[in-house]
Amino acid sequence: MKETDWRFRIAHREAWIGLGLALFNFVWWFAFAYGLGSRPVEEYTYILGLPDWFFYSCIVGFLVMVVLVTVIVKFFFVDVPFDEEQEEHR
Repeated sequence: MKETDWRFRIAHREAWIGLGLALFNFVWWFAFAYGLGSRPVEEYTYILGLPDWFFYSCIVGFLVMVVLVTVIVKFFFVDVPFDEEQEEHR
């Protein structure tokens, strides 16, 4: 049985992390946009001139995702060399 390249295991793990981040972003956005945004317009509150549902779903959500992605990439992702196979053939 052919052994799987160790780089594929890392890529597979990082792809799952990326998928988890995308799902978290969607849940965040959906919960605030449809949770707070489903009220009648007369009941909206405004933050910095924006409806609260938009502020929390789009502005705060973006900032949360920037911080999350930065932290996860810095501490959980691994730098993988792509040229190792070429060096083996030399």
